[in-house]
Amino acid sequence: MKVVEEPNTFGLHSRTRALCAGLSVAHSLLGPAHLLRLAGKCYSLVESTYKYEFCPFHNVTQHEQTFRWNAYSGILGIWHEWEIANNTFRGMWMRDGDSCHSRSRQSKVELTCGKSNRLAHVFEPSTCVYALTFETPLVCHPHSLLVYPALPTALQQRWDQVEQDLADELITSQGYEKLLRTLFEDAGYLKTPEESESAQQEGGAKGLVFETLENCNKAHKALSKEIKRLKSVLTQHGIPYMKPAVETSSSEHLGARTPTDRTAEQLRGDPGLRGNTL
Repeated sequence: MKVVEEPNTFGLHSRTRALCAGLSVAHSLLGPAHLLRLAGKCYSLVESTYKYEFCPFHNVTQHEQTFRWNAYSGILGIWHEWEIANNTFRGMWMRDGDSCHSRSRQSKVELTCGKSNRLAHVFEPSTCVYALTFETPLVCHPHSLLVYPALPTALQQRWDQVEQDLADELITSQGYEKLLRTLFEDAGYLKTPEESESAQQEGGAKGLVFETLENCNKAHKALSKEIKRLKSVLTQHGIPYMKPAVETSSSEHLGARTPTDRTAEQLRGDPGLRGNTL
């Protein structure tokens, strides 16, 4: 279940409760053993008006720190799988986040060497896809992110056999890559294509919230009640809020000309012949 535990603060204070107290992540602790000590902890970064929080092996969340009554607070991805290239763990993929148009939000977390554990950078290279940089001294050793040492003995032996088959030209390079991917899937480091496709379909379906008119009406009443409550909170703290502007007609936009306007033009040198046509 994806739950955002941090309530909206509406900018009234900058400190917010941590999301990750007592997280249950034991079922997904797969990867280099020395990185598992990061499980159950969260690291935050505030950039501009947003607070980002990365909880390794759990999720990535975003909280808008503004006075807006509908400030965004949600999930940018849930721990899904590793990204592996050249026998190395390249990053952590967090997928199946909150709905974003026709798909779900997702984040890739790159692990880099640093003096302390900290979330260093966050940006959005494309719509609904986020890139995070997490610094930690746990990956400073050149062999700290190698996949082979992290595998159980049985899978290491399978990998050895795959390497031997490639050397003996019993398999092609394409077959070699396919066998390695299957091995990583069996280790739990990667999801199978079927699992990834299922997660994407579930993410896209989350936009269909109201299945009946009754559900829609209930949600509308609840939202109206919440708006009243938020207005009360803003008023209580002396925070002004803007009501929707009333749309004006075209004549109001252009401005109605009055005799006074014409007189003023005449005083500025208009000979007064504009309205006196023959």
